[in-house]
Amino acid sequence: MYHVIFHIDEEEKWPLLLGNVKNLLKENMAIEIEVLANAVAVSDYQLEPFIDQMRNLSQQGVQFVACQNALNAQHIVKNDLPAFVSVVPAGVAELVKKQSSGYAYIKP
Repeated sequence: MYHVIFHIDEEEKWPLLLGNVKNLLKENMAIEIEVLANAVAVSDYQLEPFIDQMRNLSQQGVQFVACQNALNAQHIVKNDLPAFVSVVPAGVAELVKKQSSGYAYIKP
């Protein structure tokens, strides 16, 4: 089983990141994928063009995560996020935990 964490902190990189995730899923590998958004990129969890793509990917097992610190900075409350997005207290701590447990790190 492979484990990957995709990290995004720039809004303009969402199309590239989502494309990377879709391409990785096409490889038919035993894989666990987490997408972690922090900084201004958390606001795109509310944008309609991306929500449908993310929902579809979440139905394929991709986990979407938002940083609580970034949500606070962007004045977004957890209840305003789609149900498939979970929240971690600090995005940087999540990256440290995942990488320490063997996750490959990808930042488009």
